[in-house]
Amino acid sequence: MQVTRKKYQLQFLSILTILVISFSLNTNAQEKILNINNDISSQPIGKYVYLFIDPQSIYNDSEIIKNAQFIPENKDIPVLNVTKGNIWAKFKVTNTTNDSIFFLNLQYSNLSNLTFYKYNGNVLELISSTGNNFEFNKRTNTSPDFVFPLKLPRGQTYEFFLKIRSAHPILLPLFIKSKDELDETINIENLIFGLYFGIILSILFYNLFLFISTRDLSYLFYIVYLFFLGVAQTALPGYGFKYFWPDFPFLNNYALIISSALAGITGILFAVFFLRIAYYYRNFIFILAIPLLLFCIAIIATISGNNLLGYNMINYGILSTGLLLIVMSTFIWRKGYKAASFYLLAWIAFLTGMIILVLRNFNILPYTNLTTYSSYFGSAVEVILLSIALADRINTLRKEKEESQAYALNISRENEKLIKEQNIVLEQKVTERTVELQNTNHQLSKALGDLQDAQIQLVEAEKMASLGQLTAGIAHEINNPINFVKSNIKPLRMDIADLFDIIGEYNQLHNLKNDHLSKQLEEVYEREQEMDIGFVKEEIQQLLKGIEEGAERTAEIVRGLKTFSRLDESELKKANVHEGIESTLVLLRNSTPPYIKIEKSFHADGEIECFPGKLNQVFMNILNNGIQAIAQKKQIASEEFITISTCDTPDGFMKISIKDTGMGMTEEVKHRIYEPFFTTKEVGEGTGLGMSIVFKIIAEHNGKIEINSQPGKGAEFIITLPHIHPES
Repeated sequence: MQVTRKKYQLQFLSILTILVISFSLNTNAQEKILNINNDISSQPIGKYVYLFIDPQSIYNDSEIIKNAQFIPENKDIPVLNVTKGNIWAKFKVTNTTNDSIFFLNLQYSNLSNLTFYKYNGNVLELISSTGNNFEFNKRTNTSPDFVFPLKLPRGQTYEFFLKIRSAHPILLPLFIKSKDELDETINIENLIFGLYFGIILSILFYNLFLFISTRDLSYLFYIVYLFFLGVAQTALPGYGFKYFWPDFPFLNNYALIISSALAGITGILFAVFFLRIAYYYRNFIFILAIPLLLFCIAIIATISGNNLLGYNMINYGILSTGLLLIVMSTFIWRKGYKAASFYLLAWIAFLTGMIILVLRNFNILPYTNLTTYSSYFGSAVEVILLSIALADRINTLRKEKEESQAYALNISRENEKLIKEQNIVLEQKVTERTVELQNTNHQLSKALGDLQDAQIQLVEAEKMASLGQLTAGIAHEINNPINFVKSNIKPLRMDIADLFDIIGEYNQLHNLKNDHLSKQLEEVYEREQEMDIGFVKEEIQQLLKGIEEGAERTAEIVRGLKTFSRLDESELKKANVHEGIESTLVLLRNSTPPYIKIEKSFHADGEIECFPGKLNQVFMNILNNGIQAIAQKKQIASEEFITISTCDTPDGFMKISIKDTGMGMTEEVKHRIYEPFFTTKEVGEGTGLGMSIVFKIIAEHNGKIEINSQPGKGAEFIITLPHIHPES
């Protein structure tokens, strides 16, 4: 019995299965055909569409008509995610009206490639190829949507194929409309978009004016947010492609995702400043990093070509941003921040519009103008409410400022009262402190006087040091030519005496008689031979030449001393720098060792407006330091050099370079060389004021001094002086 029962059960299940399969085959065999009537234009025709997805793009246009794998669509608007390969849609239409001209209106512009065919005589007849990968100007219609012409004679049935290839999510709101209905639809779209775009522009410029007036960062981020929001809302329906980049279709691959991501990022930054999140809930800022990261990933994915990931990140980012900002604005509103209430309503309006649009796309809500343009309505309400919120924020800040000013006024009054009470005590203390300060001032005045006296003494010591060196040089230099004169005077006196004796003897010949004359002439001649009169003449010439050279050397020293000794001149005048350098070298000749060679290369126009005596003191100090730096070297070469060169610059300055082959300087010495009392010499060898005085003198001339030096490689002082002093 049990075996028989099982047998009957198996037979029943087999019959039931055959019946279900037969029913399904019959259902599919009944192909859906769209009958065009007067009411068809208001509803999408998605339920009459059959879809086939060819991810590998295996089927070509001639093979697709034989494909039996098309699946009937059961929704008014077919929706697919980003899909690789080709997507084929087909539908059959029968015209039951008196009109024969209709249009297939695809009211979604964000598709890359579309090819529309008419099945005619077992072949596909191409009607149109279009998409966002083609330049907008090549379209036959001016609508941002896609429009395909249909020629449908009355009572005839035609089958159409639509091949879709897109890097974006695929939405197919397909309508069949007459010419008048199509024009009306396009006009409504243009009107609604124009109103929306006008609202965005008006609010953007209004808030730009407020930002210029207030310099509030909230307005700046709101302006940037409005800009990218407007770009995103323009790119989505295709108006951005139509008006802004019609000749650059490749931008359609990036515009929507990148502008949406940037709108999300700037919207979050605006919320942080506007809602004062850091003040009310600091930790919320770290939570907002999550949608910021999602938006950044969306931008990177889109640029790298992964649009599927980019759209997913945008969806998650917008959803998380909306929920987080609604929660945050609710909490902050409950804290008593009134402007947060407007912000909360604005985001609710925006998200409501987006949710209505999504529900319409998934056929949960009907396809009407309200559901179609809900994102525009929600976005417009959002930006208007946010502008109101910003205006209210200004009032709130003004009220807070007034309250803070009132509070500050009360505090100032209380402080004034306390000050009056404390003034009496303070006056007593001030009197006591005045006496102390007077005593301290007296002590400081005395100390200042002592310091000034010490300063004068130090400067005088430096001058006396220079004067002592000058005196030693003059004494030695004048002593040499004077010795020439002194040593030549005695021989010259003896030679002249001998000459006078011979001349006297010749004079006596006039008184002699003839018999004594010859004898006397012989004696005079013998005397003349003894004297060697030729040698005496030559010796007198040499002695006179020596005296002349000594006198010239003395005159040169006196001229150099006259040029150099203008230390106390305070009058600005024209002077020759080269003469000052030459006079300084003359006075330093005694202290210059014989192994130091002085090389001069004067190429400048030496005449400048200066204080000549002070400038000579500069040359004296620098040259003297160079001589000492060479003398202090551990290994002195057979020939050391001090090179002095001058040149003019195109901008009216004269450059003087004094370079030596001395010990050189370290960086520390270079940085401290102009400090008063700083010296590298042994105690008692210098005051440390020489280079400090040099720096002050150069500053008085409106010039500058530079040092190029390294240890062991000598030093170069470069002095730059104006030819015309600014004070002249």
